[in-house]
Amino acid sequence: MFDISFGELLIVGVVALIVLGPERLPTVARTIGALVGRAQRFVASVKSDIHQHSQMAGFDDLKQDVQQAADAFRSQIESEVAGVRELSQQIGQTAQAVEQEAGQLLDEAARQIAPPEPADDSSSATASPAAVPDDNQLDLFEAVPSAAPPDNPVVKVRE
Repeated sequence: MFDISFGELLIVGVVALIVLGPERLPTVARTIGALVGRAQRFVASVKSDIHQHSQMAGFDDLKQDVQQAADAFRSQIESEVAGVRELSQQIGQTAQAVEQEAGQLLDEAARQIAPPEPADDSSSATASPAAVPDDNQLDLFEAVPSAAPPDNPVVKVRE
């Protein structure tokens, strides 16, 4: 109850023996035992009084009524949740059916549309505009430009 170990009780007993002495220690122990017994009886009587008053006031009936209402509410919520789950499954099945039907319609429409005929390579070359070289764009496949002398020549300083 108080989380006191045997070693701690032994230390308290030795200190009490030293402080009170062997003559007064037995009478003090009896007095403390009597006080602890009175406290336990008082707590037990208060508990029984509270229990009797709670029964008189009808708290047990109120507790049963609240418990029944909670059970009814729980069963109602569970039935509503089951209904929502069932509806969710139906909606999922309907959505899956619509998705399959849409996929079939798209496949059918793709089959009905004739694929474009491949164009000749020669006609595509003439149809595209001629590539205009851009001076700001570096062409990696072009010949390397010649190295031009720098604008600022390096001046050598004599030592």
